[in-house]
Order: sequence, then C-alpha cells, then structure tokens
Amino acid sequence: MGLVRCLVLALASLVLAAPASAKNWTELRIGVSGNYPPFTFVDEHDRFQGFEIDLALALCQRMGVKCEFVKEEWEDMIPSLVAHSIDAIFASMSITEDRKKQIAFSNRYYTTPTSLVARKALNLRDTSPAGMKGRVIGVQRDTLQADYLKEVYVSAGAVARIYTTQAEAQFELARGQIDAIMVDKLSVYDWLAQTQGECCAYAGEDLTDAHYIGEGVGVGLRKEDGDLLQMINRAIDQIIADGTYKKINDKYFPFSVY
Repeated sequence: MGLVRCLVLALASLVLAAPASAKNWTELRIGVSGNYPPFTFVDEHDRFQGFEIDLALALCQRMGVKCEFVKEEWEDMIPSLVAHSIDAIFASMSITEDRKKQIAFSNRYYTTPTSLVARKALNLRDTSPAGMKGRVIGVQRDTLQADYLKEVYVSAGAVARIYTTQAEAQFELARGQIDAIMVDKLSVYDWLAQTQGECCAYAGEDLTDAHYIGEGVGVGLRKEDGDLLQMINRAIDQIIADGTYKKINDKYFPFSVY
C-alpha cells in the first residue's frame, strides 16, 4: 500500500505542477484613446484611424485574430485591462518601472522623447528646470510627463497646470494662458504644422532620461497572458522584418519612429 500511495501522490503532484493550457486567442478587445492624433483619432465617419490603429490591425492580421477597438479614457486604461474589460492597451503607453509593477508590456513598437513646446513669442533660451522657474507649464494628468514635470521642473520653481487631455493643454497654450506644455514629442508633430499650432514650437533639448521617460512604447497586457505576449512580440518582429512597419510609419511620419 505504501508504494501505491507514493505513486498516486507522485502522479497528483505532476498534474498540479502542469501548466494551465494557453488560451486560444481568436478575438482581442484593444483599448485606444481615440483623441491622440496622429496615433489614434476618430474620423468624420466615426471610425478609428491613425498610426497605432494601422499598426494594431497589421499585428492582428499576423496573429490571425479578430480585433475590436474600444475607446477608453487614459486613466481607465490599466483598470479596464486588469478588470478584463479589454485585452490589450494600444495607446502610446510608455514602458516604465512603475507600470511594470501592475501590467506586462510587449517589446516596444515605437519610441520618442519628451519635449517642451513653448509660445514662439517668449523666445525661450534656457529651458532647463532652473531656466523655467516661474513659468507655467501645462501637461496631461496621469502621464509620465506629468511625473517628470512635478519631480524635476516644479521642484525647481516652475508652475504645473494639469489638464484632463493633451488637447486641452494645447488649446490653452495657443490662447496664451500658459507658457509651455510638456508632451511626447511626436504627439504634437501634426498640431504644430496646423494653423492652431503656428503660435508655438519645440523648445530646448529633448528630454530622454529613461528613469522618467521610460523604455519606449509597448502594448499593455495582463501579466497572466504570457501566451498573448509571445504572439504580439512575434508579430511585431514579423511586420518589422517584412517592411509592413515601414509602410505604416511612412504614412504618418517623414522619419522612423521605431
């Protein structure tokens, strides 16, 4: 009986130790912002468009899955992912150590520095933290730029003006209500080329400190979805290798954002 009992216990332990079968991913609900051109925006026909939309569709095609885009407010992205309301975040979310404590990230699919954009009339020559002392700088809340602004610039005497969306910050900058905004550099590329952005220009050097700015932008995923992570990373490699990524990149930018 002792031998039989040992065999039964051994088999039971093997069953318990066996990994759970991977989910058969056939559909994905992807959280997007919808108000962050040229990355994501809603056109006149109420359809999602933009660099990240095209990229996500290319990845879904490579993975052989049906993808549905779900508009989420920025502050709801991670909570919705964790709550299984969406399966992935495709919303220009930078890979940072703090966020990696909550969710997993794919390999980066683009990278960009943070920049200050200021009113041209100010003719700012020193945009260092000390040089911006007393200046009012706008930023979108709950972003790495907001953290950077508070920890580096506000601590040196700048004044932070926090907005729900980046579009609101840009509007206030164009009206002259604030001196500058701190943003993802690519996110204002189109705006600066448009009439409403003629007031303003990039100011100073790019801000690239990885401690604040992160390791690039990746797809946000639940930590337990390791199989989906592998699928997405493999698809990213494929569209880069076969030139699909470059075609999508060149549709929106005159330079590589990878």
